Amino acid sequence: MTALDDAVRDAVGRIRDPEIRRPIADLDMVDAVDVDAGVARVALSLTITACPAADRIEADARAAALAVPGVDRVDLTIGVMAPARRAALVERLRGTRTSPFGPDSLTRVVAVTSGKGGVGKSTVTANLAVALVAAGRSVGIVDADVHGFSIPGLLGIPADTAPTSLDGLILPPVAHGVKAVSIGMFLPPDDRTGAVAWRGPMLHRTLNQFLTDVHFGDLDVLLVDSPPGTGDVAISLGQLLPSAEVLVVTTPQSAAADVAVRSGLVARRLGQRVIGVVETMAPATMPDGSVLDLFGSGGGEAVALRLSTADEPVPLLGSVPLSAVLRRDGDAGVPVVLHDPSDPAAVALAGIAAWVGARPRGLAGRSLPFSP
Repeated sequence: MTALDDAVRDAVGRIRDPEIRRPIADLDMVDAVDVDAGVARVALSLTITACPAADRIEADARAAALAVPGVDRVDLTIGVMAPARRAALVERLRGTRTSPFGPDSLTRVVAVTSGKGGVGKSTVTANLAVALVAAGRSVGIVDADVHGFSIPGLLGIPADTAPTSLDGLILPPVAHGVKAVSIGMFLPPDDRTGAVAWRGPMLHRTLNQFLTDVHFGDLDVLLVDSPPGTGDVAISLGQLLPSAEVLVVTTPQSAAADVAVRSGLVARRLGQRVIGVVETMAPATMPDGSVLDLFGSGGGEAVALRLSTADEPVPLLGSVPLSAVLRRDGDAGVPVVLHDPSDPAAVALAGIAAWVGARPRGLAGRSLPFSP
């Protein structure tokens, strides 16, 4: 190969697969490169037939090759990997661990829980994820609220979006830089808003598959949008993610605060650590200076106090005020921290995300991925 051949191969190999989010050279997708008289002939192999990212990869490869000095034209050939080659790639991506989020993982797993539904837990999860990405973190979301999934809508992922399956390895869609997976993505296209009538064993298998067969890649933080309450899914999450940290979401109302405490106590009994409380629908200051406390006040502080122990204090991380902007942006699939960052709700959520992002990882008892 000539130096120009090497330069084109290097340039093309650095482009990233939009779904797997790694350079295509690392994925063994570059078959051949030959440059003659200013014409670069590049052969690539996609992972699967009808790959959703094919057009993007082709356009990026052409642009990368044309950017190399000495290349005037690009002849691009697109093929598909043979089964054996694809299987080898899947094994490399999957790795050897049963779950990439086990006790030895350097990914922080944060479960966002609540005692009851309708308190804004999923909205908190989506906005925390986007704010963490904006701060430079690599973030994924598992929408474990199987019966009340809403993460795809809050992130603006189209209802007909289905994850790509690569020989059983699931590649999650990406929205606002967040990799997300939800049961809503696997329902029939004509039933994406329908009910999921599953019981414990099926729920456990689904969550286990999300944690083992979805290729999130290297994440700094995995957020789990947990279902409300203390039922089958909460127990399964405790079994599957025993080292997870927990954020408890509540409204100021005392009735919501009482059940929020229960969810935190159950998480603690399952071995997880409660790291903070988030209060939603908190009193909001109106344009005339009056305060709207539709759901009362003080619930978040009460939950934090009741979950705190002498050895493990639990802080109230922030109070997210009632906000029509927050609701509007959520309905539009554009998290408020991105679309209206000056809104009081966005400011509160960004502050909570900053606290979560700055919290150090606990490495005690974990094996690090290097040896002397």
